[in-house]
Amino acid sequence: MHQYLFFIGNFPIRAYGLIISLSIILATGTAYFLAKQDGRWHNHVVDIGLYCGLAGIIGARLWDVFFFDWGYYGHHLLEIPYVWQGGMAIQGGVIFGFLAGYVYTKHHNIDTWAFTDIVAAPAIIIGQSIGRMANLLNGDAFGRPTGDSFGIIYPSSTLAHQVYGNQPLWPAEIWEGQLDIIIFVLLLLFRTTNHAKGQVFILYAVLYSTARFFLEFLRGDYGTLAFGLKSAQLTSLTIIIIGVILFVWCGLKAPRITDQKVAK
Repeated sequence: MHQYLFFIGNFPIRAYGLIISLSIILATGTAYFLAKQDGRWHNHVVDIGLYCGLAGIIGARLWDVFFFDWGYYGHHLLEIPYVWQGGMAIQGGVIFGFLAGYVYTKHHNIDTWAFTDIVAAPAIIIGQSIGRMANLLNGDAFGRPTGDSFGIIYPSSTLAHQVYGNQPLWPAEIWEGQLDIIIFVLLLLFRTTNHAKGQVFILYAVLYSTARFFLEFLRGDYGTLAFGLKSAQLTSLTIIIIGVILFVWCGLKAPRITDQKVAK
């Protein structure tokens, strides 16, 4: 892992910030390709990508501060804006990004749920996968000790090493990034079916939340919140339950994609 790629004078260029920026750019590029392929709304993708990316960074940071690390930031309030140091929660980023996208699509008379199905869901998850590379390079979102001789040993400059020293840790962030790619492919395959409007985005939320729920048992960067579960697991369970209900409801009530194309 290399937290600092190089320095410009005394100013460090951090791998974390660079890869997070790259994740937003490449997710937006993926969204543009999908929208162009569909033939709708590709001229809006760059703008909505910028707005959602900015909102996502703010939401991810605030989510991490208040739900994961308030014990620290409550005593270091001035460090809350220091996003380049790491510490952003994907769930908060997705929620804030979705809200920004909802406002944008409504303002421009774009079908929000059709847009999320065609563009947002696949693009978001590939951006998340790239974002986990940033976590690995920064030494955060790390796993708990494996209790054996296998695992990742982080450099002394990382938070993971400060917490666990030279103990080998589960590669939680690596496995999440790999699962995100699998979810990306599954979403693309599901888009080829005659699904109902909204189901692709809902499926993304359910699949990612399921993966996140189980991976959290391997995470070692924060403790449990209630019922022996971590805050991310409680959020994931809520999303899974609501998502499954909405997925079934959309399948029964929402118009099918072929019907929408015929109507168009």
